[in-house]
Amino acid sequence: MHIVHTIAELRSHLEQFKRAAFVPTMGNLHEGHLTLIGQARPLGDVTVASIFVNRLQFLPHEDFDTYPRTWDSDCEKLQAAGCDLLFAPNEKELYPEPQTFKMHPPAELADILEGYFRPGFFVGVCTVVMKLFACVQPRVAVFGKKDYQQLMVIRRMVQQFALPIEIVGGETTRAPDGLALSSRNGYLSEGERTEAVQLSLALKAMATALKAGTHDIGALEDQAMRTLTARGWHPDYMVARRRSDLQAPQPGDALVVLGAAKLGATRLIDNLEV
Repeated sequence: MHIVHTIAELRSHLEQFKRAAFVPTMGNLHEGHLTLIGQARPLGDVTVASIFVNRLQFLPHEDFDTYPRTWDSDCEKLQAAGCDLLFAPNEKELYPEPQTFKMHPPAELADILEGYFRPGFFVGVCTVVMKLFACVQPRVAVFGKKDYQQLMVIRRMVQQFALPIEIVGGETTRAPDGLALSSRNGYLSEGERTEAVQLSLALKAMATALKAGTHDIGALEDQAMRTLTARGWHPDYMVARRRSDLQAPQPGDALVVLGAAKLGATRLIDNLEV
């Protein structure tokens, strides 16, 4: 695996290839990231990953400074997974001056759910992804479905700007008990890790009820919130939305259930397509 730290080195190395397949990450890699690398490999003639902890998508009270940086382990994992090229810029390289030009996704998609509870989050995500796309110039980019709303926002951005990039969604990788793999799972205590599976179980219960024909979605959402709250969680949302735009569903719509909740000091998200 070749490692580069500057945009100039990156572009020089990629000159010999025609179809880069790209997996952007913030490091602290787990099996979910490596599955995305494996998914990307057959889609291009070179597989590129990036590691960059993007300050723009963290709110002032969030964990930018303490977000785990696990460089040596990340490099070993990427090489073992078959990544060809790692782009790992520092902040000065990617943001050599204040990033005053920013991407502002539409409010109806980006200011709901995650965007409501983390205002400005998708501005930061879209801005760094657009910049990474400009650096790597991939023909394919793979993003995990665990961040369902993020995947939808990025797909819409690529579509509206007519970027020549195919956006591929990777299925959520789960632990044997069903917990969605996440870098933030490392913050959980042993007891919290045992309890954490309840988020996916609550979403699974919602999905099962919807498949069985339940029509009172509001009652279903309220029950899921009450269930987690009674177990000591602090849920932000537990909702059923239509997959196409994450708006309130109408009869016949294809659905996805999404949840976000704090367990202790750790905020977890998950979703299931119905």
